[in-house]
Amino acid sequence: MADTTENKRQRIAILGSTGSIGTQTLDVARAWPDLFEVEMLAAGRNWELLARQAEEFVPDCVVIADQAGYRPLSEALAHLPIKVYTGEDAAAMSVVSSSVDTVVSAMVGFAGLAPTLAAVRAGKKIALANKETLVVAGELVMAEAKRCRAPVIPVDSEHSAIFQCLVGEMPSSVKRLVLTASGGAFRDVPAAELDRMTAADALKHPCWDMGRKITVDCATMMNKGFEAIEARWLFDLSAERIGVAVHPQSIVHSFVEFADGAFKAQMGMPDMRLPIQYALTFPYRLPVRGGSDYDPVAAGALTFAEPDAAKYPCLGLAYDVLRDAYGKGGGCVMNAANEVAVAEFLDGRIRFTDIYELVRRVLESVPPASPRTLEEYAALDAAARDAARSAVRASF
Repeated sequence: MADTTENKRQRIAILGSTGSIGTQTLDVARAWPDLFEVEMLAAGRNWELLARQAEEFVPDCVVIADQAGYRPLSEALAHLPIKVYTGEDAAAMSVVSSSVDTVVSAMVGFAGLAPTLAAVRAGKKIALANKETLVVAGELVMAEAKRCRAPVIPVDSEHSAIFQCLVGEMPSSVKRLVLTASGGAFRDVPAAELDRMTAADALKHPCWDMGRKITVDCATMMNKGFEAIEARWLFDLSAERIGVAVHPQSIVHSFVEFADGAFKAQMGMPDMRLPIQYALTFPYRLPVRGGSDYDPVAAGALTFAEPDAAKYPCLGLAYDVLRDAYGKGGGCVMNAANEVAVAEFLDGRIRFTDIYELVRRVLESVPPASPRTLEEYAALDAAARDAARSAVRASF
């Protein structure tokens, strides 16, 4: 098996190790201990799970963003030769270590941008699961990736599917991409009833087991809008060449149409370990240990439909951002407002349908900007969050 990966043990850092993608990345590392060595783990607040992960994998260092978790984490790991760091810059400083080959970027939200950009500038291979990095600052990140020769391989199931379909193809032969969407928790709920849906309802995803924030984003289909923006930067295509189709079975993870009318689709059971492992082992393939086989004969029909614009207005809003209707910084503003809106919804302070309205208001109230540096993106993010919180206090 080692021959299929050039006999190289890959040293990985995981940003967001206690989240859904992070824990499944560790499943992959656990399944292939001869191929992967965990060098660094970073988490936000869950120091208890981070401590258990560190005890199992014994990385060189761990990072806990929440400073309140630093002392208990340090005490829990005092018997092991593991360095423990905290603070907003700690993750970015750790990923540039010469002992790290690959960085799995799986932090949720804007917080993932700085350490991912630091890893890119250090020339690391990036397995990118954090949608917001490219939504917020795709122009900056991809320009730096090109300059520093840092490969960026998508982990999102949809972008991984497209990436796989494009292997061996000429970019000029691509006519369009189509991102598939499950439709989220409310795909069978009439639009008129959405204002009564609770956080508990929104978190019941029909196909995938994911974190709370992204599960709500699936219900609004904001995540699909984010993915369209990601696709723009990953595959260098305009909004008109990036489509979305609702596919309830979640078997076709996305497809590509070529200039000659041919289509390629990547299919498989909804298991995030497959795109995670593919990003780590590309261009090689290995069995997903413990995975489920897809039987196309037994599975039955696969269906596709246009998204309902009335039910999913966030998708249309994201496409406006993709077309630069709110300036070059529109993605940064939209992401910040959405993070605030989803948090407010999960805490029961606004309704599900208020998420769209809040994001729209913030996009229209924050002056258009063209950030060029990480510091300028951070300032715009802060301004948008302030505007979103002010809007919640004033109107919701």
